[in-house]
Amino acid sequence: MDKPTAPHIQLGRKGEDLAAAWLESHEIRVLERNYHFEKAEVDIIAYNGKQIIFAEVKTRTDNRFSEPEDAVNDDKKKSLMKVAGAWLYERKMEGAPVRFDIISVLLKPGDADPEIKHFEGAFWYL
Repeated sequence: MDKPTAPHIQLGRKGEDLAAAWLESHEIRVLERNYHFEKAEVDIIAYNGKQIIFAEVKTRTDNRFSEPEDAVNDDKKKSLMKVAGAWLYERKMEGAPVRFDIISVLLKPGDADPEIKHFEGAFWYL
């Protein structure tokens, strides 16, 4: 019997699904999802015809205390850069143009339409 998935994991997956669909609807091709390197992970790796995009998705059900995108701190940014470097190295693509984005998904209970914000080039190499 499968172990039940924790609600915060389910929420994160739903947000990632919505973010991936949003990117695809804006002609950005999703190449890979949930790529892991060591203990780090990037939610979405995509391509817009010019750059490889490494995107962190943050999903919340309310924004009373902060916006979802505020959860991407310097440690997370460093982790994303490490994962991006590994992904590029494995594919022999070091030096390819890259961008780091944040996609914020707000799923308010009872609201059928999620609020999706895409922060292109949200940060650069630290």
